[in-house]
Amino acid sequence: MMQFDTNYVMTINGEAVVTKNTQPVYNPATRAVFAEVPDASKELLDDTVRAARQALEPWRNTPVSQRQSAMEGFADLLEAHSEELMTLLTREQGKPRAGAEFEVLGSVAWIRAIATQSLPDELVEETDERRVITRFTPVGVVGAIVPWNFPILLSIWKIAPALMAGCTLILKPSPYTPLCDLKMVELAQQAFPPGVLSAVSGGDDLGKWITSHPGINKVAFTGSTETGRHVMRSAADTIKRVTLELGGNDPAIVLPDVDAKAIAPELFWAAFQNNAQFCNVSKRLYIHEDIYDEVRDALVEFIEANIKVGDGTLEDTDLGPIQNSMQYGKVKDYFADCHANGYKFALGGKIDENAKGWFVPVSLVDNPPENSRIVQEEPFGPILPLLKWSDEDDVIARANDTIYGLGATVWGKDLNAVERIGSQLEAGTVWLNEVHQYSPFQAFGGHKQSGLGCENSLHGLMEYTNWQTTTLKK
Repeated sequence: MMQFDTNYVMTINGEAVVTKNTQPVYNPATRAVFAEVPDASKELLDDTVRAARQALEPWRNTPVSQRQSAMEGFADLLEAHSEELMTLLTREQGKPRAGAEFEVLGSVAWIRAIATQSLPDELVEETDERRVITRFTPVGVVGAIVPWNFPILLSIWKIAPALMAGCTLILKPSPYTPLCDLKMVELAQQAFPPGVLSAVSGGDDLGKWITSHPGINKVAFTGSTETGRHVMRSAADTIKRVTLELGGNDPAIVLPDVDAKAIAPELFWAAFQNNAQFCNVSKRLYIHEDIYDEVRDALVEFIEANIKVGDGTLEDTDLGPIQNSMQYGKVKDYFADCHANGYKFALGGKIDENAKGWFVPVSLVDNPPENSRIVQEEPFGPILPLLKWSDEDDVIARANDTIYGLGATVWGKDLNAVERIGSQLEAGTVWLNEVHQYSPFQAFGGHKQSGLGCENSLHGLMEYTNWQTTTLKK
């Protein structure tokens, strides 16, 4: 069994590739460089695309059952190396063991579930005179560009359906978290023919080359809405298919009939899962004014008694650091804006800039104005505005008053009210009395500027296909 070493390579046409130029990888808990990865040139990307195109025809003609067996083999490889992946994920991303375990083992389960999905031909018409069939053909070579918050899982959300649809795929990891993805694709060569799944590492230029490359038929991107706009523009010249999973500013609406102490842990994890570095965390918490003080105080009590921010390698850590220096700077700016405007913090509010890593305390902003940056924008860090509401129509309007439409939650005992409010929220996923429940069989995608297309379920599998209708006059 291959053991992970400290050499990180790209995988092109089934072969390990290194480059003279490299990029550093930082441990966010220490701010120290602990690895170097190859920095791909435009020529190396061209080589990768050629290999993916050569592999496309035989792979698309491989029976679905054989593609499924290859996917199962890939899942087995990740499961066999799950401990190494978890350890490496914590070092490069910062998340504690529980988060790393969820991501790695969840990815294994995801591969196995997606491998059971297929899109059989649809018989539209069959008469003595004619036959009409619609089938789903692979879109071609896919460029997958993935973020640093869930580097393994969000790669698998693209790799698994693309390969099952008969596409070949080139993975570009985030330059902040490339290590697990490079190792994962290196492992995958034991399961797939050369060129079916490749990985190239590099910075922003590599992303631009992928989105504009004429030999790539589709781009699957997860990241910020601003970067998503650039991806869409770049892909337009060649009319690439795109799936864009972008930012969010998810509202959570709390009804006046909740049990404040019972719901506090659920609201906390709704907002601070993965240290709030998560497009789908609750980023605006609307609490009915009748119970506002009680819920706010229960949240403070729960956090102070139970939550420790620290190095993800330590057993008692609940939330790790901010993943990179750029994001750390952005989060600090939101804290500074709150202080400059005199907003009150119910908890936290002060960042120790001398800490060893990029650590930020869990912080609650106590009823800031609706037009404040902390309410209107997406901080992507552990700072949450708590807001009062009293009128149902008003809170729905406030929740929907955003360019984003990724997710939303409603919490309460009156199920009629919960469902009534939930049905009026403009979001791709609306969770009622729960949050962050995902499934390989459940469509996930955003409304408005939170994205284009979807992932998971048969709808997500279709994203990697073209429709082809064949008619026959007998």
